[in-house]
Amino acid sequence: MNCVGHIHHGLWKHPRDNSVDYRKPEYWIELAQLLEKGLFDAVFLADIVGVYDVLGDGIDVTAREAVQLPVNDPSYVVPLMAQATKHIGFGVTANLTYEHPYLFARRFATLDHLTSGRIGWNIVTGYLDSAARGVGLKQQHDHDDRYDRGDDFMDAFYKLLEGSWEDGAVLADRERGVYADPAKIHRVSHDGPFYKIDNVYNLTEPSPQRTPVLYQAGASKRGNAFAGRHAECVFTGGPDRAALAKIVSTIRGQAVEAGRERDDVKILSGLTVVVDTNEKAARDKFEEYRAYSSPEGALAHMVSGTGVDLNRFGLDEEITEETLEALYPDRLRRVGEARAGRFAAGTTRRKLLEARRFGSQQPPVVGTPSQVADEIERIVAETDLDGFNLTRTVAPESYRDFIELVIPELQNRGLYKTSYEEGTLREKLFGAGRARLPGNHHAARFRTWK
Repeated sequence: MNCVGHIHHGLWKHPRDNSVDYRKPEYWIELAQLLEKGLFDAVFLADIVGVYDVLGDGIDVTAREAVQLPVNDPSYVVPLMAQATKHIGFGVTANLTYEHPYLFARRFATLDHLTSGRIGWNIVTGYLDSAARGVGLKQQHDHDDRYDRGDDFMDAFYKLLEGSWEDGAVLADRERGVYADPAKIHRVSHDGPFYKIDNVYNLTEPSPQRTPVLYQAGASKRGNAFAGRHAECVFTGGPDRAALAKIVSTIRGQAVEAGRERDDVKILSGLTVVVDTNEKAARDKFEEYRAYSSPEGALAHMVSGTGVDLNRFGLDEEITEETLEALYPDRLRRVGEARAGRFAAGTTRRKLLEARRFGSQQPPVVGTPSQVADEIERIVAETDLDGFNLTRTVAPESYRDFIELVIPELQNRGLYKTSYEEGTLREKLFGAGRARLPGNHHAARFRTWK
């Protein structure tokens, strides 16, 4: 994330962490080169367009602990990283709720051109009231309404990128003085329930992928249906492996219902790793990291997803669904079932803070390269996941440790590539010759030419 503190809050304070350099071009260039050395598929750039201002009804914790604040736009660092690399892709988060598809399509087509087809878009619809207030709304739209808007946005987006310029429209004929054949550039009209486009052409010529690789994260029933129709890569998670396996199966089933193949969706889950050459060294490193973590920062992050200020509860007072409903009669409904309270019996603020002693609710895998590889194998075998989104702890040390210690172990087991394939990001993920969205994807119906 283009910020100081992302997932594991407080670790920016570690003396070997360089996250405070996020404003410098060298930070991003060196990161991309390091990850390409490790043969990573992509740099995933998260983003928010609001602030975490729910805990304590303000930003005291958020600002003090740099909980995704300050945060810069993620898209502008992509050309820097692309210029310094050849293969690694870039997944950029952008909130469609506060965009218009006409200009947004141009922006991502431009990024696809500048990266030679290595761009992806992580589609989000938002979850922060502070973001809505920042653009003049009283509060964000209801959960399912945001996905309804999202479906309409995507239809317009596809019309622009898939249905306007034909592949043979660009001639670049110097002798005849013809750059593009106007007969092969088609008008785009969209009259949807939320977005209107009235007889305009897409502004950019076709990029290597036309439509960026489509990422999406959503755990709700409505979010899974959206993913089944649109997403090529889905980020998900669950409280345990059995629950995660069920979610993975549901998402693949949604893709089939949308007329796609089960394997048309790559499903990923978050993974945090603290690794060293022996188990004691790994445990010592973990404890060293944890000494700098901020459980309170992690709680400020968490409660902004539900919109409920847990500081209104005593440290050992039980947090119940009934109490939350009484305090926030309509809030939990608006954020949707995936982000509603859902607190287990006996939950207290003290217990929530204790569970976030590493600055996040995500438990890390701690151990030797062999132990980490064993755990990765088990997770994939038991859940049918395709891969992982590796979160940063102390950066760039945590990436370098994974690259130098874990990846060779995975390669020895035949579980990780030993070189990049040529081609676009979509081809690297789905195979040669698949630079564009396939014919069974929802976007294909908006191709007005053959």
